[in-house]
This record gives sequence, structure tokens and C-alpha cells, in this order.
Amino acid sequence: MAHCHVAGTGLKNIPDGARKIVLAGNPNAGKSVFFNYFTGMYVDVSNYPGTTLEISHGRFGSDLIIDTPGVYGISSFNDEERIARDIILAADVVINVVDAVHLERDLFLTQQIIDTGVPVVVALNMVDEALKQGLKIDDDLLSDLLGVPVVPTVAVRKEGLEEVKKAIPCAGKGHVTPGLQKRLEHFLNRVGSQGEALLILEGDAAVAGRHGLEPENCREEIYLKRRERVNDVVRHVLLESTAGISLKNLLGRLMIKPLTGIPILLAALYLMYLLIGKFIAGTVVGITEETIMQGIYEPAVRGFTGRFVPADSVAGIILTGEFGVLTMTVTYVLGLLMPLVIGFYFFLSLFEDSGYLPRIATLVDRFLTYLGLNGRAIIPLILGFGCVTMATITTRLLASDRERRIAIILLGLTIPCSAQMGVIAGMLGGLGGQYVALYALVIFIVLVMTGTVLNTVLSGQPVALLIDLPPLRWPRLDNVLKKTANKSYSFLKEATPLFALGALLISVFQVTGVLAFLQDLLAPFTVGWLNLPKETATAFIMGIVRRDFGAAGLTGMALAPVQTVVALITITLFVPCIASILIIFKERSKGEAALIWGSSWVAAFLVGGIVAQLFTAFNPDGRLSGTVWVLFIFSGLALITAGVCRLFKKPGAGSIAG
Repeated sequence: MAHCHVAGTGLKNIPDGARKIVLAGNPNAGKSVFFNYFTGMYVDVSNYPGTTLEISHGRFGSDLIIDTPGVYGISSFNDEERIARDIILAADVVINVVDAVHLERDLFLTQQIIDTGVPVVVALNMVDEALKQGLKIDDDLLSDLLGVPVVPTVAVRKEGLEEVKKAIPCAGKGHVTPGLQKRLEHFLNRVGSQGEALLILEGDAAVAGRHGLEPENCREEIYLKRRERVNDVVRHVLLESTAGISLKNLLGRLMIKPLTGIPILLAALYLMYLLIGKFIAGTVVGITEETIMQGIYEPAVRGFTGRFVPADSVAGIILTGEFGVLTMTVTYVLGLLMPLVIGFYFFLSLFEDSGYLPRIATLVDRFLTYLGLNGRAIIPLILGFGCVTMATITTRLLASDRERRIAIILLGLTIPCSAQMGVIAGMLGGLGGQYVALYALVIFIVLVMTGTVLNTVLSGQPVALLIDLPPLRWPRLDNVLKKTANKSYSFLKEATPLFALGALLISVFQVTGVLAFLQDLLAPFTVGWLNLPKETATAFIMGIVRRDFGAAGLTGMALAPVQTVVALITITLFVPCIASILIIFKERSKGEAALIWGSSWVAAFLVGGIVAQLFTAFNPDGRLSGTVWVLFIFSGLALITAGVCRLFKKPGAGSIAG
């Protein structure tokens, strides 16, 4: 038998004239079992040209079976997708192995392959696992809706594999994503291949370059239409029941349903608040900050340094004064912030290790879509509650530059880091539930309004969410404690030098009179607009060094409940810390980063002032009516903003409309 290179596959030493049958699917869908069943002992493994990736291929009668890397799509995001793309485009038949447990995720790739025009057979694998989770799939209806044969299988038990073999001659081209056919036909006349026409429309520069064409910019629009198509198919073919389902799987399902998932999430956040905002911020910090640091450590340090440096001298004020490097820095880091940070990272580690974090992403996906993001963005947003600097770096996992831009702005403006949040929770904990609700809802409304506006003014659409849901499990205590310890240590290592720098700057400002000058300079804003004592300007200055440093600076001030809320809203929306600012300048252009930085100043004082002025107007006697009016007016502003944005929403950069 003659052997030659098979065009499009990048593979050599395969039978001349063999029909190319390609296995494709998401990672861990079970393709290897199918490959081994079809090929038996006749298997070869070759490096794909120009890469270190190995591709398995083998004989299937007179035909050739080729395995492809597990991918979520066929584009040019990485080597695996590029290789899968080229092999699939050259296929005579594609056997698409779909994980029945993750039908909504896997069918996105199925629909993309169908859109290429290659004949497809769908092997609906792991149907037994789906039944254990209460998921029953109407495979006949799925076949009708996709327009291709669908064969239920349990590959590990060899069930349905023979039926997949018999279905290969019946492979169909399937139903293309609605609204895409006319655009495909336009390019089909120029490139001769529906698959390459599709990828050019999706902006694949490599495929467009083969034909001397410029890639189109329709990827986001096509992906959105494809996701809508897949969601509609799943709604019709998937029946969920609780019969025979385990408690763990039932709970995992309830966590991603809005009706049950939102109360579960709120309950988890409430437990988090009780631990961090009540127990740690009250009881634990009362011991570490007041009893240990202020009662024992600070007097000892002042007594020791007083032997060498007079307390009222410049050096004494800098070392052990009100903002002393040896007193306030150590007290804030170890006595106030460290217990709060440990509490936050403990909860975050519980969410990660239990498998709850990706379920939160799935739960909030639809909401985040309105802000120009998808559910994956919840990961940097949640990490932002730990450290905004770290979270800004993790925005790189988002699929588009548009989403990264929106996420970075929301992180810098509305997300308090763990240490700052701990201080905020501690200060709000003693004021009453209405003030906690006021603070939380105002920040939430600002987040929604900002995201809605950005989603309007930036062209394009959010990329569809593709995420694996790991099994729900009891978190391992050793893993949780190890993660908590590592992240808390990283915080201590990063925060201490910056806190010391901040304390040094504030102390120098104090002894040189610069602090008093800045307080007087900012008085029109702090006193006249925010209705706060002019000394709060010190906290804002400290907040530039670290946001939690600024929030901690408010703890020693005598503020009325309303003033506390106004100050905390302003300090939350205020500029992110130096480290975060530097990362923003690194991740974005200098002009864009400067605009983000300056805008946070404006937003902080604008929103904080509006809250203060509304309380002055509607709550002169200190009753709760002011809280109601503030929330009512801010909610109204949010609805108006959403309505205006809906009217003026820019369309995506590309369109698939025929």
C-alpha cells in the first residue's frame, strides 16, 4: 500500500486515498477510548509539524482515524486549537465526542464544527453519569435539531461504540448557526471551503493569510449567536430531575440555579460577614490590636526608643508618634489587618477547594453579561476582595481585551481588598444593618452603573462562558490551611514595606506642616461636600499608599454613623493603592491607565458627596428615612442609566446578519 502526506493533517506515512475520520471533543470527553476501540493495535504517533505536540493516528479498515487535542473551540488561541482546526478542516468525517454531563459546554464545539460544513457524527458519551446526576437527554430530538446522527454511548463499558461505527456512513453536515449562512456563502466563493470561510469571518488571521485576505472581525458576534443557538438546543433536549440523584450532585445543581443559587450565595456571604465582620473584627481584633499591640507592644517600643530618642523630637514622632513607623505600622499590619486577611483567605480557600468558586461563576454569568463580561470574570472580581493587584493580573484569563479593560476598571473602582474590607466590616458591624445595607448597595449600584456604561460605549459583545464544573466535595482542611497561610504570608510580605513607607510619609508630612496644609486644601471637599471632619483628608492621603491603610486611618476618628458610611464609600471608590496603580499602568496603555486613575478620584468624591448631601436634605433629624431616600434615588439613577444605555448601545464590531 502506498504511503504519502495527507493534505491538511500535517501527518505522513498514512495510506494513500484513505478516508480521514477525525475524533474531536473537549478535554476529558473520552476520545481516547473511542480511538483505541477503532484502531486496536494499528496506531502511530507523530509530532505535528512545527510543534512538540504528538498526534495519534491509526488504521480503521481502509480508512484513517486521527485523534485531535482536546479543545473548546477551533480557532488560533493556542497550538492545540490550531492543530485541531487544520485536521478538522481536512476531515472527511468528524466523530465529535460530547460529554453528556456538560452538554451545554461541549455543544459549542459541536456547533462550530457543524458550521465548518464537515460531515459530523455526535457520540453522546457518559450518558450513565448524566443519569446519576438527574440529567436525561432526548438524543433523537438532539439529532433532529443539530441535523446530524447522535449516538448515546458509555465508552468505558464499550456501550454504543459499535453503533457509532455504523453511523459513520450517515454523517451529516448539520444545521448552520442561524444568520450565518449568507455570510459564509459570500466568502465560500472566494476561498472554496466553508470551514475556512467561517474562520475568516471569526477573525482567524492564519487562515485569512492563506488566501491573501484580511480577517473579518465578527468573532464575538458569531460566538454570541452560537451560544444562543446551543442554549436553545439544550433547553429543548435536556430534562432535569431529582430521581436517583445524590445529595452532593443535587446541591451542586442548586448552586447554579438563580432561584436557589442566589440564596445559597447570600447565605455563604452572610456567614463570611459573621466570621470576618463580627467575630474577627470584633473579638479577635479587640485582643490583637487593643490588648496586645496597643496595650503591650506600643508602650514597650516607646519606652525602649525613649531611652535614645526623645518622643517629641522629629525622629521620635516619625518612629513612635501617632503615625509612627514602629508603632502604627506594626499595630495595623499585625494587630488589625492580619487577622482580617486570614479570615478572608480562609473563606476564599474553602470556596476554591470545595468546587464552589466555578459554580459562582456560572451563577452570575447572565448578570455579568449586562456589564460586558461573562461569568469567568467573577474569578478576578472575587480575587480582588483578596488583593486588587493580584486580581488585575489575573484579568489576563479573560477572552478579550474589551473584557479585560472593563474588569480592570471595576476592580480599581468598586472592589475593596481583603484588608480594607475587613476594616470596613469592622467599622460597619457596630452601626446596624441599615448602614451595612446602605454601604453595600451604593457600591453595588456604582459597579452596575459603571459596567453598564462601559458595556455601552465599548463596541463588541461579551464572549460566551466556557468553564468546567469540578465535582462538589468537602474541602480538605490541610489544603485550605495551606492556601490560607501562603496567601496571608504573601500579603504580609507585600503590605509591610508599603505600610512603613506610608507611615513615614504621613509622619514627615505631619512634622513639616504639609499634612495640615493638605487637610486645609481638601477641606472644601471633605468638609463642605462630604460633610466630614477635615482630618479625614489624612485617611485619603494614606489610601494612596494602600487602600486598607486609608480605611484603617478612619478607625480612630470620632464619626457619626452617616459620616462613617460616607467616608467608607469614598475610601472604597478612591484610587487603588500604589501597587495596583503600577500594575494598571503595566497592563494598559499609559493614557488609559491615567484616565482610570483620575476617574476613580472623581467617582469617589462625586458618589460620596451625593450620599452626604442626600442625607443632609432628607435626614436632618437622624432618622432612617435618609437611608431609604439615598437607596431610592441611587436605584433610580441606575435604572435611568440602564435605560439610556439600552437605547444607545453600540453594535458589535462585526455582524453576521445576512
